[in-house]
Amino acid sequence: MRKNVSFADALMILCSLVLFAAVAAQSQQTAPADHGMFTPAAIEWKDGPAALPYGAKFAVLEGDPAKEGPFTLRISFPAGFKVPPHWHPNIEHTTVISGTFNLGMGDKFDKTKGNKLPAGSFSFMPPKTNHFGWSEEGCVLQVHSIGPWGIVYVNPADDPRQAKK
Repeated sequence: MRKNVSFADALMILCSLVLFAAVAAQSQQTAPADHGMFTPAAIEWKDGPAALPYGAKFAVLEGDPAKEGPFTLRISFPAGFKVPPHWHPNIEHTTVISGTFNLGMGDKFDKTKGNKLPAGSFSFMPPKTNHFGWSEEGCVLQVHSIGPWGIVYVNPADDPRQAKK
């Protein structure tokens, strides 16, 4: 009987070690390599991105939208800014940080189909969902998703990158 208890104890220890190793390996794979903390004054705003109409500014807070993996960015739209109907290849999560953003669904820009989202609002939508947006007063949005990220305009003529060619 002593051998059975000893074998059971050894088996339990072995199982615990295997489980611990599996959890440790998983946490290393999903844990971010770095950390970040940003006060509003520390955020570095840049012009663009080129896929948005002129006047937008953005700041990447985490990750790289052009590469595989999670990212977080902030986008600032000036008063009167308008984004024509488009979609993204991955899910989109958006939080309105300041101002008011109007968001509409569909493949035609139609202000009567928009939803007014004041600061503190949140939206999400699945990949390839046609939507459009505008801000009458200007706003700052925080977007997080999985890269590689992109914007595909429903009407290719709306794509600001085409105008530069």
